[in-house]
Amino acid sequence: MSATEEFLEANQRYAETFSKGDKPMPPAKRVAVVACMDARIETGRLLGLEEGDAHVIRNAGGVVTDDVIRSLAISQRLLGTREIVLIHHTDCGMLTFKDEALKSEVEKDTGLRPPFAFEAFADVEDDVRQSIRRVRASPFVVHKDSIRGFVYEVETGRLREIDA
Repeated sequence: MSATEEFLEANQRYAETFSKGDKPMPPAKRVAVVACMDARIETGRLLGLEEGDAHVIRNAGGVVTDDVIRSLAISQRLLGTREIVLIHHTDCGMLTFKDEALKSEVEKDTGLRPPFAFEAFADVEDDVRQSIRRVRASPFVVHKDSIRGFVYEVETGRLREIDA
């Protein structure tokens, strides 16, 4: 059985007792979380979130890209979020390569050079700080009073705050 088939079976069980279809669209806690897509990070459990509490935006590295800014702008301007939480983590795959090397590899395999940055980084704490700066610098993100960055320690399950 494929993983997707297992997911569909799990969804069937979930839907049988589902009772949260009346949650409003705006997140109850008025927060947007930007986190890495790493499978070891379960944002709902580690932050104590329930359905309807927060917007969670995930990508490789939890990097603040143009698309993350787009999502934050929609989250704030249309759905009322006021806080932003950024979460990177220890033992991140983004620490294991350089953008140019990966671009060259992809180009060699496909004949096309990716037009986007992969956004690899050498220091997770520095990248959290850069992410905070990118959000603060964006004219499209209007609420900047509460932007906090963290490193999730995959070894312990703890969040460690990073000073901007």
